[in-house]
Amino acid sequence: MAKTVIIPEGTGKPLAPYVPATLADNIVYVSGTLPLDENNDVVFVGDAAAQARHVLQTIKTVIETAGGSMDDVTFNSIFVKDWADYADINQVYAEFFPNDKPARYCIQCGLVKPDALVEIASIAHIG
Repeated sequence: MAKTVIIPEGTGKPLAPYVPATLADNIVYVSGTLPLDENNDVVFVGDAAAQARHVLQTIKTVIETAGGSMDDVTFNSIFVKDWADYADINQVYAEFFPNDKPARYCIQCGLVKPDALVEIASIAHIG
């Protein structure tokens, strides 16, 4: 099986030993994506909706770089810092998946950056 590392132009250096995504057999595995700028600083501190939009836009860019679209996403893993933000995150999430929704799970947990309120990892089947 051949695999291709996916790193969109302008991507900052990862916080740990990983890449934004890997493409293998027409499946894109998108790493957990935090609301970070190119310097790995959290953006939109305190605004879960804006952070979710930033995360999903980043995922969209990664998937498009691999040759797919958000319609190709089949599964999302969602991590939230506080259930109080769940409704706001879901509202933004629905904007990125207006048609058939991907399968997903969502858990509450601590995130690697204390100001981050949401992290999402995705799987997309393209081609």
